[in-house]
Amino acid sequence: MKNEMDLESIIEDYLNDKLNESELAAFEQMRANDSAMDQKIVMHKAFLDSLRDYATESDLRSKMNLAHNDIDVEGLSRKLGPHPSFIINIWRKNRAAIGVAASFILLTLVMLYSIQQNTQQIGSVELVKRDLAILKNSNNNLIRKINSTAVTKNLKPANFGGTGFALTTNGYILTNLHVVDGADSVYVQDTEGNQYKVKVDRRDTQYDLAILKIIDESFKLPALPYRLKQSGIGIGEDVYTLGFPKDDAVYAKGYVSSKTGYSGTDSTQYQVSIDVNPGNSGGPLLDQNGNIVGVITAKLKLVDGATFAVKSRYIQEILNMIPNDSLGSQVKLTKKNSLQGLTKSRQAEKMQDFIFMVKVYK
Repeated sequence: MKNEMDLESIIEDYLNDKLNESELAAFEQMRANDSAMDQKIVMHKAFLDSLRDYATESDLRSKMNLAHNDIDVEGLSRKLGPHPSFIINIWRKNRAAIGVAASFILLTLVMLYSIQQNTQQIGSVELVKRDLAILKNSNNNLIRKINSTAVTKNLKPANFGGTGFALTTNGYILTNLHVVDGADSVYVQDTEGNQYKVKVDRRDTQYDLAILKIIDESFKLPALPYRLKQSGIGIGEDVYTLGFPKDDAVYAKGYVSSKTGYSGTDSTQYQVSIDVNPGNSGGPLLDQNGNIVGVITAKLKLVDGATFAVKSRYIQEILNMIPNDSLGSQVKLTKKNSLQGLTKSRQAEKMQDFIFMVKVYK
């Protein structure tokens, strides 16, 4: 029990920036090597945030009580005089106090609801597809039709969005199944704004993955600069992702905090300390050498930096299950990696030609 209390005290000092330089370095190293410790720190931060919210509410309550004590109810009553309506008379005598009391009751209800929702949602998983229904499509985008003729056409705003990345040079793209599930039509958009209609060629509910195929048979990419890493990655190793939480590609970096997913026994996923937002679903997770090690899938609600990614070896597993004549003989993943040895900035720059915003219409 004492050790547990000491640990909580150290965690609070860490979160409040009270550790010295050597203590901070040692503690962050321990956090990187211990996924249980990392999870405890994340949950303790959420708990402290709830306490701060409660303290703010208590301070506001005290100020409102002081304001109530300063109200001269009798003086207001003498100025207003009697009124034949009993209810209106009570209101006029006490409306300031009633207003303060009503405001306090409303504020208390809001705070209690907020704390309750915060408590219920901490630790629950949130898929990070992007709701595009409220966004306006104000650009004229290049659409490739089935007959390979390029035309300019206005598309209505998409309902949902996510991220995808190229599996091959001839138009096969990987994303999450929850991004495209139930879609009437799906388009992908590259970083230059060109849009292409796709079909969903493969759905895998077990791993929440979907393989898309650009319909335009003339579509062609240069050689992929990355490869799928089959051997996995260790706790504490640096990783990064590129995705579309907005209309431009966004870079985010972090590290692997656990080799298992949300349940603690799900060996098909990594937990990574990266801040992601709606729209990152389906984005590639890369190691520092530019190898694909996973696919961003979900995050913990109300907890920053607790993100989950399907491991890359399950991408290969899905492809191995597909008959050779189902997706065509050209679906071959590259074994070369031209990103290795480059800076993160150069890696991200080269990656942008191979990631796509996924737009879903329902």
